[in-house]
Amino acid sequence: MTALGRETAGPARSMFEGRHAAAIVAVVIAAIVAVAVGSVVTIWPTLRWFVPGAEPTRAQLRSATRIGRRQSLLLITVWLASGAVVVLVNLDSAVTVAALTAPAIVFGSIAAVCTAMLLTLRTLRPITVAAAPGMDTGDTAPGVLARLLSMWVLCCALPSLGSALLIVARANGWLIDKSASVEVPVLVLSLIAVLWGLRAIILVSRSISDPLRDVVDAMAEVEHGHLDHTVDVYERSEIGRLQSGFNRMIAGLQERNRIQDLFGRNVGADVVRLLVQREESLYRDVREVAILFVDLAGSTQFAASRPPQDVADVLNHFFQTVVTAVDRHGGFVNKFQGDAALAVFGAPLDSPTAASDALATARELALDMRQLPYLDFGIGLSAGPVFAGFVGALSRFEYTVIGDPVNEAARLADRAKAYHGRILTSGAALTRADDDERALWSSLGSVLLRGRSAATAISAPADGT
Repeated sequence: MTALGRETAGPARSMFEGRHAAAIVAVVIAAIVAVAVGSVVTIWPTLRWFVPGAEPTRAQLRSATRIGRRQSLLLITVWLASGAVVVLVNLDSAVTVAALTAPAIVFGSIAAVCTAMLLTLRTLRPITVAAAPGMDTGDTAPGVLARLLSMWVLCCALPSLGSALLIVARANGWLIDKSASVEVPVLVLSLIAVLWGLRAIILVSRSISDPLRDVVDAMAEVEHGHLDHTVDVYERSEIGRLQSGFNRMIAGLQERNRIQDLFGRNVGADVVRLLVQREESLYRDVREVAILFVDLAGSTQFAASRPPQDVADVLNHFFQTVVTAVDRHGGFVNKFQGDAALAVFGAPLDSPTAASDALATARELALDMRQLPYLDFGIGLSAGPVFAGFVGALSRFEYTVIGDPVNEAARLADRAKAYHGRILTSGAALTRADDDERALWSSLGSVLLRGRSAATAISAPADGT
C-alpha cells in the first residue's frame, strides 16, 4: 500500500499523508504488540505445565492442541481490527479507503496465518510430543496437501492476484490514475513472492521431511534388531498417523517377540520356527530320531524331606543342566515330566547325526549331573522311527514324538538307575551312530525290559562314566 501511495487518485491519496500516514504507522506498531502479547497469552497456560514437566489435565491437553488455532484467530482478528481503524481514521473518504484497504487486509491476513502455521508447526513440536499420549486421534493440523496449497497461495496466488488487481484498477481508473505507473508496486509484490516463497518452501519441506526422516531412521534401527526404538508423535495430520502407526507396529513386533519367546520356552525354538514358517509337511511326519530320556532317582523321598521351594530350586537346576547339554548338541527338549525330561534328536528338524549327538549328549550330561547335590539319576537312549507332530485339540495342542523308541528309552533310564555308570543305550541307537561314537561304548549283552516281549541289546560308555 505504501508503494502504491503516490499512484492513488482522489481521496485515497490522503490516507498516505500527514496524520493519516502516522495513524497507519501507529496501527502497525499496535498490531505487532497485540500479536506478541496475544501469542504469549495463548501459549502461557501450556508452558506452566510443560516447562516444569508436570502432568497436564485433560483441559490443559485440549488447550495445548488448540494453540495453532487460537494463534490463527488472533492474527485474523488483529488484521481485521487494523483495517477497521484505518477506515475510521479516514472516515471522510471511508468508502474509497475501505476499497483500497480490503485487498491488503485479505492478502495480509492469509499470508500471516499461513506463515505462522508453518513456523509454529516446528516450534511447538516438544509441546505436541508431551501432549500426544493424552490426545485423541483426530487430525487438527493441516496435512501435506494443505501445506502445499498454503505455499502456492503465498508464493503464487496472492502476488499474482495483487498484480492483476493493480493492472485492472489502473486500466479502469479505479483509485489509480490511468496514466499512473504501477511498476514499483508490482516489483514489490514480485520481491515478496520470491523471498516469501523461499521461506515458505523451506518451512513446508522441513515440516514434511523431518518426521519422515525420523521414521526412516527408526526403521533402520528396527532393521538392525532394535525393537525398542520409537518415534516422537508431534504431528496432528496424516504424518502424525504415520508416526503413531509406526509406534503401534513396534509395539506389535515387541508383543509378537515376547509371545514367541514365551512360546519357545514352552515348546522349543525349533517348533516355534516350524509354526511360523507354516511348513505343513513337518506338522505330522514319521521319521528317524534318537531319544534321550533322563529320570531322577529318589525324588519322592527328597520332596518329602525338603521344603517345596527347595525342591523347586533343585528341579530347576536339574532341568537347566539338561537343556544346556541338549542344546549344545542340537537336540530338542520336548517335555519335562515331573522329575524327568525327554529330549529328541532329529525332530522337528532332520539331522543325519541324530544318534551320535544323543549319545554324546548322554555322556556329557552324566558328568554334569554328578556335580549336582542331592540327585541321583538314570539316562536311557534309543533310536528308530517315530511319529513326530502335533497332537491334541484344535484349541490346544502340543508337538510330541510317539513310538517304541520313546518307551524303550524310558525303560532304559529306569534300569540305568541301578547301573553304576547311570547310562544305558539300546543297540538301535548305537548302530545308527558314527564309528567314532560307537568306539566309546561297550556292549553289556541283552536284557528283557519291563513291558516288552523281546530282549534289548544294551551298551554303556566304555570308560564307565
